[in-house]
Amino acid sequence: MMARFSRTLLLALILLVAAVCGPAMARDAAAAPGDPSRQVLVLLRLPAQHFRPGTDYGDAYDDRLGRTGRLRIVGRLARAHGLTLVTDWPMPLLGVDCYVLEAPAGHSIEETAETLAKDPQVAWSQPMNLYHVQGRAGLGDPLFRAQPAAGQWRLSDLHQMSSGRNVMVAVIDSQIDVTHPDLVGQVRLSRDFAPGRPSAGELHGTGVAGVIAARGDNGLGIVGVAPGAQLMALRACWQPNAAAPATVCDSLTLAEALHFAIENKAQVINLSLSGPPDLLLGRLVDVAEARGITVVGAFDPAAPDGGFPASHAGVVAVSDAPVESPRPGLYSAPGRDIPTTQPGGRWSLVNGSSYAAAHVSGLMALMREHSTAASHGRILVAAKSGGGAIDACASLVRAHGPCDCDCAHTQRLAAEPRR
Repeated sequence: MMARFSRTLLLALILLVAAVCGPAMARDAAAAPGDPSRQVLVLLRLPAQHFRPGTDYGDAYDDRLGRTGRLRIVGRLARAHGLTLVTDWPMPLLGVDCYVLEAPAGHSIEETAETLAKDPQVAWSQPMNLYHVQGRAGLGDPLFRAQPAAGQWRLSDLHQMSSGRNVMVAVIDSQIDVTHPDLVGQVRLSRDFAPGRPSAGELHGTGVAGVIAARGDNGLGIVGVAPGAQLMALRACWQPNAAAPATVCDSLTLAEALHFAIENKAQVINLSLSGPPDLLLGRLVDVAEARGITVVGAFDPAAPDGGFPASHAGVVAVSDAPVESPRPGLYSAPGRDIPTTQPGGRWSLVNGSSYAAAHVSGLMALMREHSTAASHGRILVAAKSGGGAIDACASLVRAHGPCDCDCAHTQRLAAEPRR
């Protein structure tokens, strides 16, 4: 009886440590994001999920004891290498717990990650990579009356066939201004994965959201490529300076947002950003694609092979201009002088492959309204085989058929009641 009581007491103490220490770390991380350039990610394997029947069996899996053990492992690694534990995040889709450790100034982050990866209890370790959006604000001119897609993509004809109705598009970006009059009601849910930073609407995310799904027929501003789509506003990026449009993200915030988008059944994921290859993010993109989710990435002409995620297999890579000697699977779409939504109920002109990618995410939503076969961009029609300037109307016809854009217009007129 005494031994059983001691085991029970020990169990209670361990659970108390897990309950108290875990939330405390999360609160500290939210208050102080730290310096991503001095951080490494350490991935520890989760145990296989299974039931543990007992007197308190409740048809659920409880890994609090396992998490406490993994915290001890990370604590040992941190002490051994002079690192500080910043936060942690479970990623069951990949079967790992992700821990963020910060090194003091003077440490080589690459060497630290390599050393940590050699520990037999570590699945892998990597530097915290930084990503930059591929868009920039336009200069000086008011909102154009016509959007480039209206002519180049015959947007009104596309909307005769599809609006992207109820297709879920995850916009992983900076904070979207959900109160903008052209975006009210377009955001199904929102989450902030960049804690400890101002949470007001930001330029890039709000602009990308408008290109994809700004409301139509409301007498205001613009219309999105897929005005019937629903958005997941997943903030993983932020503007370090509210007065400047520069926007950045890091490996952990992007991974958290990707994990959320996959778990919550996004059908299209828009990543209007670019950075170095990243093992954690790459594995999450692979999971998304295996589940039939279309992932669209912005091409960065200054980065090798267009940067990540555009360079990742299966991602629909999009540029705002034709590229010399383009690789297969690289598409171009409208991305210059694009009028779109901005925080505070404003509209402005923007440029960059961020907004070209947003056009294609909207097109994918149109294609997926009636057909799931549009995943991975395999049925996009372009100027060249497997790439080049997209023919949006032909792509939508291939997804929906049998008809063409002129046919759709004729059918709409025939369906209208006579006066």
